[in-house]
Amino acid sequence: MNAKEPKGYGRLTRHHFLWCALPLLVAWAGCQQDAKVNGGSPVAGTYSLASVNGNTVPCALQHEGVALSVKSGAFIIHPEGICSSKVVFYGPSGGESIREVKATYTCQGSKLTMKWEGAGTTTGTFEGDTFTMNNEGLIFVYRK
Repeated sequence: MNAKEPKGYGRLTRHHFLWCALPLLVAWAGCQQDAKVNGGSPVAGTYSLASVNGNTVPCALQHEGVALSVKSGAFIIHPEGICSSKVVFYGPSGGESIREVKATYTCQGSKLTMKWEGAGTTTGTFEGDTFTMNNEGLIFVYRK
């Protein structure tokens, strides 16, 4: 934990960060205001985290040897090219944590490409009202 982190976050390992950041990274993506997917359905809006790696949320997961429980999550796509992600989870210590991240995005057809603040780039795809993203080997599925 560094001096700039708010109290209550505790010491985060690389694994904790991955679990915290992944769903949030998905949330801060957006498409151009006129971008449409699947027959004219706009992609902008709020998507709820439905599953991670095929496990319905809320769920317990293992990733790179770290056990975490995902309570809930949301991915918000704004029409002006920004998006955000918020995930509520329980780490190994049992305390509830909330991780929020932001990104800018571009949208081509059914593909959304997100550039996360302070992190890398992730892509995801739309099918109807479902958004799916593979981030660090974890599959996040969100539903509008």
